Amino acid sequence: MTISLSKGQRIDLTKTNPGLKKAIIGLGWDTNKYNGGQDFDLDACAFLLYEDGKAKGADDFVFYNNLTGGNGSVSHSGDNRDGLGDGDDERIKMDFSLIPSHIHRVGITVTIHDGDLRNQNFGQVSNAFVRVLDEESNREILRYDLGEDFSVETAVVVCELYRHGQDWKFQAVGAGFTGGLASLCRNYGLDAN
Repeated sequence: MTISLSKGQRIDLTKTNPGLKKAIIGLGWDTNKYNGGQDFDLDACAFLLYEDGKAKGADDFVFYNNLTGGNGSVSHSGDNRDGLGDGDDERIKMDFSLIPSHIHRVGITVTIHDGDLRNQNFGQVSNAFVRVLDEESNREILRYDLGEDFSVETAVVVCELYRHGQDWKFQAVGAGFTGGLASLCRNYGLDAN
């Protein structure tokens, strides 16, 4: 049975799911009817964060141009440029047993590629969700539907997975940012350039 979360809620991942070693973070969305002349391109990213909440380099940032990070513990499925169809639009895989011990938290985000340039924002996105699946059984463990709380934002921290002793937990975040990917990178200690 899938657990449905609300913004701000936290849940044990590995403690309540013994044997969970590899997870799939599935992200999906739809774009509202929009006549701006350009397609939406939303991109999922993972930021691997040290104890201070910051990433330190390229291996700590997983996205469509850097498909693996954290010594191979986190991988990205690749860029889905149109988001059409049902189900997950992009996926990030995590192998908890391989995540380096200095990584304490993994921020999962979605940005709108060139959102500012194209006059696009998350107010024009609907049905956005994140779900966590056990990679071995393909069983959905939890789901967080983001709702329609956004207007001018071009980037969203969807959730964070974090260490708690020997276990990993999940937090539904749902925090929006203006300034797209560059803003998120600054938030997590990286220079987007």
